[in-house]
Amino acid sequence: MAKLNCWEFKKCGREPGGAKSKEMGICPASTEASCSGMNAGKNAGRICWALAGTFCGGKVQGDFAQKSVSCMSCDFFKMVKQEEGADKFILLKPGQKYAAAAK
Repeated sequence: MAKLNCWEFKKCGREPGGAKSKEMGICPASTEASCSGMNAGKNAGRICWALAGTFCGGKVQGDFAQKSVSCMSCDFFKMVKQEEGADKFILLKPGQKYAAAAK
């Protein structure tokens, strides 16, 4: 079974072609190809917490430092962390490059 990406789990409709994409814009998590495959997701769909400008909670979120507390208490973050397990889970810290973390 395929693992859910954030837009599928949250049902936000902000992925390309989503129900709210024209009205509210496309979330960068659904299009950031440099993160594809991280935590077994499509684009940044399973590492959305590390991406600035995502649209969680009905508003644009800031950078990692600004949103880390809310993201780490998020049900989706907790699910990804559990599904990936301690040995495979990728968090990404400020300044860490996507490509380096994927290896």
